[in-house]
Amino acid sequence: MTRTTITRTIHAPVETVFEAVSDISNFREAVPHIVRVEFLTESRVGVGTRFRETRMMGKREASTVLEVTEYVKNERVRLVSDAGGAVWDSLFTVTPVGDGQGTRLDLVMEARPYRLLSRVFVPLMKGVVAGAVEGDMDAVKGWVEGQGG
Repeated sequence: MTRTTITRTIHAPVETVFEAVSDISNFREAVPHIVRVEFLTESRVGVGTRFRETRMMGKREASTVLEVTEYVKNERVRLVSDAGGAVWDSLFTVTPVGDGQGTRLDLVMEARPYRLLSRVFVPLMKGVVAGAVEGDMDAVKGWVEGQGG
């Protein structure tokens, strides 16, 4: 298993930051590398929501099916996918900071490989994955703060 943890402080209320990461349509708008989202369920927010996310990875498009497996409004949301012989488990949490006008956004992403080849490649890809996730978190911060919080 590999774990990547990333934190950003965003100058916006918890509710605004939570909506940016838990509402898939907002997350798609915030992260420029996501080129398409196709919902696979009627629900668009909350536990049970499934969707196919397509993003640019270098010069190629890559698609992944994700499911919201945990959702506590204005606290945390968990997205899980099974791709490339590993289960990718991403937990976003939001915590108010300061006078409530700021938010700490934490992301813990765990990759649990279950195929032999994935057990070799997932740890080797940790740096690449961390860089991509850092970019996502920076994009969310910029998008939320650009909206005026």
